[in-house]
Amino acid sequence: MNETSLILEGGTFRTIYTSGVLDALLREEIMMPYIIGISAGAINLCSYISKQPERTMRVFTEYRHDKRYVGMRNFLTERSLFGLDFGWNVLPNQLELFDWQTFRSYEGTALAGVTNALTGEVEFMDVQTMDTDSQLLRATCAIPVMFPEIKLNGVPYYDGGLADPIPVQHAIDEGYEKHVIVLTRPKGYYKTIDRQTKAAMQLMRKKYPKLVDVMLERVDRYNETVAKCEQLEREGKAFIFRPPYGIEGMEKDVVKMRANYRLGLHEATLRMNDLKEFLGLN
Repeated sequence: MNETSLILEGGTFRTIYTSGVLDALLREEIMMPYIIGISAGAINLCSYISKQPERTMRVFTEYRHDKRYVGMRNFLTERSLFGLDFGWNVLPNQLELFDWQTFRSYEGTALAGVTNALTGEVEFMDVQTMDTDSQLLRATCAIPVMFPEIKLNGVPYYDGGLADPIPVQHAIDEGYEKHVIVLTRPKGYYKTIDRQTKAAMQLMRKKYPKLVDVMLERVDRYNETVAKCEQLEREGKAFIFRPPYGIEGMEKDVVKMRANYRLGLHEATLRMNDLKEFLGLN
């Protein structure tokens, strides 16, 4: 298992499926030694290494329609669709308490990917070093236009998925030979550029031209990386979880969200013996 990475794709509320998969691992007391989370995948990463099953699922479902968490009024105060202080400070520190002590005691490597707005390059940062208002998580989740830029040490960052949506290559470069990969799109999904992305690129080109260049390449990079993951799976080097059907990134139907969580939990439970064999735990 020490040679195996855990890669968590983002996708906003689609990652509730990821919550189910990770909760199945927690049931079996399987703690991966090297983890990379992108965007909301990094949120799930944190609840996993803090050993708090169902925490991310509760946050996503119980606060989905809370205007403090998601609502247009947040643009008036924070230039964001999401309430930044509420979602990344009030929730973990007052309402859905995050176990910072267990989180910081994790002995492996846990990284969140962020995209440097100036260079357009992905950077991987240690989540355990972040402060209790979770600025690093805000940065990896910062979808252009929906979020403002998030500055870390004075440098502006956006969603890590812009530059590296499924960072399996980084794990390979770090020497990991096998990979457990949790995707949030069903098999056969093929990414295309949507209207929201085109609009964001027009708004940001003057200020962050290198970031926009990366956004233009994102579709091809995503599709190529999914193909690479599937090739690794055929070679016996990857174990992939992905939902049989997708939900929207900004899904509003809480019933669908809970069902997607149960799918992740159920699939991981059904495939647990195979996963343990892949990890060398049998």
